[in-house]
Amino acid sequence: MQNNVLEYLEIIVGKVPDKIAYADENSAVTFREAYDRSRAIGTFIHKQGHYKEPVVVFMGKHPGTIITFYGVIYSGCFYVPIDEEIPKHRIELILGSLNPKAVICDNDTINTISEFGYEGRVYLYDDIIQTPHDENMLMDIRDKQIDTDPIYIVFTSGSTGIPKGVVACHRSVIDYIENLTDVLKINENTVFGNQTPLYVDACLKELYPTLKYGATTYIIPKSLFMFPLKLVEFLNDKKINTICWVVSALTIISAFGTFEKAVPEYLHTIAFGSEVFPIKQFKLWRKYLPNARFINLYGPTECTGMSCYYEVNRDFELDETIPIGRPFKNTDIILLDDQDKQPKQGDVGEICIRGTSLTLGYYNNFEKTNEVFVQNPLNTSYPELIYRTGDLGKYNEFGELVFVSRKDNQIKHMGHRIELGEIEVVANMQPDIKSACCIFDNDKKKIILYYVGDITKAEVAGFLKQKLPRYMVPNMIENLDSMPLTPNGKINRVLLMEKYKLQENL
Repeated sequence: MQNNVLEYLEIIVGKVPDKIAYADENSAVTFREAYDRSRAIGTFIHKQGHYKEPVVVFMGKHPGTIITFYGVIYSGCFYVPIDEEIPKHRIELILGSLNPKAVICDNDTINTISEFGYEGRVYLYDDIIQTPHDENMLMDIRDKQIDTDPIYIVFTSGSTGIPKGVVACHRSVIDYIENLTDVLKINENTVFGNQTPLYVDACLKELYPTLKYGATTYIIPKSLFMFPLKLVEFLNDKKINTICWVVSALTIISAFGTFEKAVPEYLHTIAFGSEVFPIKQFKLWRKYLPNARFINLYGPTECTGMSCYYEVNRDFELDETIPIGRPFKNTDIILLDDQDKQPKQGDVGEICIRGTSLTLGYYNNFEKTNEVFVQNPLNTSYPELIYRTGDLGKYNEFGELVFVSRKDNQIKHMGHRIELGEIEVVANMQPDIKSACCIFDNDKKKIILYYVGDITKAEVAGFLKQKLPRYMVPNMIENLDSMPLTPNGKINRVLLMEKYKLQENL
């Protein structure tokens, strides 16, 4: 039985050593180079006395960063990715939470790490990959590793503004990769186009499947997501056939008429997640890529990325939501109501997850861990943890799980319980709206709708009044030139709330 993620690399290097594993616009590394360099990094780190501790990887988005992840695991430590595009105050909070003894930088970050108040040891990637392998040392580390040892920490946003470090282990990642690659039908001919940052767990979809099958991953330049036509041209130039993107990245292409000029001709597998896909935009993707497979993925970072999937197999009306379907093998979804009971068929409940996919919890934060990694209330016979996602879902008439909204996106307004996501679905039905997002001012009890599109606010209001009950019609509607996005490509609701509060205070 496999119990270490590095076995993927060690097996594939013997099969396709000279094939490109990871590449960007400036460089490419083969599986042999990835293998040799990561083992050199592992040797170096361990010889410096680092073992079973967090090692921060403060590097840009390039193949060397991925290799460094594997090198940290070889050393018996666990990697913590950060990037300069993360806000400075957030990096300071992360470093304060970890108090790491080691940071690995590249040539672009080596001179800036001191700006974050870090005074520990700093190593340069280009230097440490020159380290001769110590095979006996690496074998000794491997012999002592077990599958519940941590391999990475990814920081998510906390409700209090303090980032929480989610700790994942070999077993949960292996379980995820085995299930994901089966669902996506990954093989040696797969060519991934990576969109997500390397400091979030979403990049797991490309990193480890590439090792498992000897596939290839191209890191797409972030700048191309500002120019949809050039983005499609890049996909075609690299013959990318599989993408796992957030919905906002996909709608950048579909919402601005790009398909009328160019179509990603090699794409046959499009996985998406993290947000609800507006049906109007989804229909455009299916129209221009009628033979492609479209797969909706759902899952929290606390459960190693994705836990559910749905392959689209029917048409949807504009006011419908694409289901998140069914859980991966070895994962179970439980819906719980406010009394911790299972709701009736069709009723909404909190999505809770059990199984190997659960991560180890939050680093150095047992209090927050114990709030959401809890005993299964349906099991009173023996200890069994579930993760309470904070997401609301229900089963439709087909027995498919449907995401409804976040619990914190469920509001009480004019005496009615409202899902902000329902308003967004209706707004996105308007032909001239390219993107829409709702927020709620709980103090003033106001619903605010932000949208991007060539349509007046009055016309949007008129459309919504025809489609929504009076208590769901936004109290304020604002037009934007572009929707603010997080570094991961999701709509930045925090920034929209800040924008609204600033406007209200003027």
